[in-house]
Amino acid sequence: MTGDRGAESERTPLRNTCATTNRPIQSIQSVVHIKTMDKSSKVLLKIGLDFLFLLCVGFPILFFFLWGEPYKRGFFCDDMSIRHPFHESTVRNWMLYIVGLILPIGVMVIIETIIASRNGYSSSNIRIFNWDVPEWVKQCYVKIGIFGFGAACSQLTTDIAKYSIGRLRPHFYSLCQPIRADGTSCNDTVNLGVYIEDFHCFNDSTERLLKEMRLSFPSGHASFSAYTLIYLSIYLQVRLTWSGSKLVRHFLQFLLLMMFWFTALSRVSDYKHHWSDVLGGSLIGVACAILVTRYISDLFTSAGKEGSSLPISRRNLDTPTNGEL
Repeated sequence: MTGDRGAESERTPLRNTCATTNRPIQSIQSVVHIKTMDKSSKVLLKIGLDFLFLLCVGFPILFFFLWGEPYKRGFFCDDMSIRHPFHESTVRNWMLYIVGLILPIGVMVIIETIIASRNGYSSSNIRIFNWDVPEWVKQCYVKIGIFGFGAACSQLTTDIAKYSIGRLRPHFYSLCQPIRADGTSCNDTVNLGVYIEDFHCFNDSTERLLKEMRLSFPSGHASFSAYTLIYLSIYLQVRLTWSGSKLVRHFLQFLLLMMFWFTALSRVSDYKHHWSDVLGGSLIGVACAILVTRYISDLFTSAGKEGSSLPISRRNLDTPTNGEL
């Protein structure tokens, strides 16, 4: 019994020592866990703020689309610029969204993934709870997020002008066939040279079409395609440097510009817009693309350019380049 008590007394200090040793370890783990939670909270807060600002720009666009009323502009009966026939759009809205949204986002994801594979899928040093965010995920979030924010700003700028000016589309007369309050129309000589503001449409068109006929300036198709495709062209200029051919990047940029050019021209040939509407929309899109890539995105910073070459073989990885295609 005495021996057992001695052995027990020898084990008791050892247990106390282990317990004392474990306390600092547990304290350190708690501190690390708290710091990780703090960093995760900061990252999530930044992401939340990004979506909040994007929502602040996006909600007015939705408001204009659902409840906005354009300025009620009048017309002259002898104005031949608004007497063109109504045609369906060559470039439909769904085509525009595929080319202007899905294509750029898909290209950015592919290029950032390839760049990440070249760099060994490094970590971004950002942790969200227990997840180490890969560098390519961070780059995709930054590049696509800024691209989307700029697209929303460009669209809101276009919508403000559309609803403030209320210019009549070239197919206004054939779509509306306006009748004055006194029952006369443009077929009556009494209305020649008279500026008509009080009228209603005789043609049985949908409410949406009657609203759209007042949204000619500036062209939304032109501004959207100009922003998205020129932004993507600038992105390729910075992030795509392929040593396989010096013409690959420039050929892709040329295709993107031709897609924008065709979209803009189709709006005139379809009698959806006057040529000045297309010019105004194009200028809005180009200006937004240049301003966003130059002053908001990180494309022209050292961080945005770093690791932006795409190899075609192991030999190209070992060949020094001067940053040119």
